[in-house]
Amino acid sequence: MRAYPSQRFGRPPHPQDRYRNENRGRRLFRRLGKAFFFLALLIVLLSFLLVSPLRWVDPPATAFMLQDNSGIRPLQHEWVDWADLGDALPIAVVASEDQKFAGHMGFDVESIRDSVDEYAEGESLRGASTITQQVAKNLYLWPSRSFLRKGIEAYFAALLEAMLSKRRILEIYLNIAEFGPGIYGSAAASKSYFGKAPSALEDTEAALLAAVLPSPKRLHVESPSSYLRERQSWIIGNMERLRREQWILSLE
Repeated sequence: MRAYPSQRFGRPPHPQDRYRNENRGRRLFRRLGKAFFFLALLIVLLSFLLVSPLRWVDPPATAFMLQDNSGIRPLQHEWVDWADLGDALPIAVVASEDQKFAGHMGFDVESIRDSVDEYAEGESLRGASTITQQVAKNLYLWPSRSFLRKGIEAYFAALLEAMLSKRRILEIYLNIAEFGPGIYGSAAASKSYFGKAPSALEDTEAALLAAVLPSPKRLHVESPSSYLRERQSWIIGNMERLRREQWILSLE
């Protein structure tokens, strides 16, 4: 136990000595609180500066592109505006990846709950990511799965939903998603696999491209497996349903 100066000389501690120590602790606590506050404010400001310009500026590259380990250089990537994407690929991607896209606020709560329950039961952590979360991940983060990455991904997804329209989020996703080794975005994928622009894709072609999105390194458009063909057929069926429901109107 620490002795106060007055105790060393046999006198009882002065009340002011105790007060000074308590006051020093309060000052330290306040300084730490201010430091954490300004750090949090800085993080919010920087993340705002990363997301807000996307309303007007097309991202020239993504974190996933910079981390690409396919060995293919240069990467195949070309930006295509929404008006030139056509009808087939946007609806195919929504049918494949996130059929609740138009209605949620960036998160599919039911899928997230199922993923957490499966992880608690000992299964591997699966994605359960919406299109918005995939945009956040591809733009700013890294590929490996962890709760840390999912937490940061959720934060950026919330910012994207708050600052961008649904149509803009989908436009960005269609231009940055990986469709194969070194192939990013719908323009590069359409030209590489079918020799045409995205707007000229037929439903079967768009569905095949969308079918590889869960795992573009394992699934291959140029040599589709029976599983990939099954996904393609399932996507085409959902494309027809989404067209009947006029899903595109909900993005306006």
